[in-house]
Amino acid sequence: MMNISPNQAVSLAMSMQQGSSHQDVQISMMKKAMDVQSQGVLALIESVPSAAPSSKGLPANLGNNINTTA
Repeated sequence: MMNISPNQAVSLAMSMQQGSSHQDVQISMMKKAMDVQSQGVLALIESVPSAAPSSKGLPANLGNNINTTA
């Protein structure tokens, strides 16, 4: 059986509580950083032009027929 003095128990409890507080702060900062990144990614995605093919500048006869052989 292990004997722990009251001072050791209080010291251990305090150090565990401080570690938990530091971890809570780190998690909160990580969540904020992820939110900022997601906002930046959404802005990038919205700035990309649509992927619809463009036929500007091509002759009218291009793209009308598909040549296939079996």
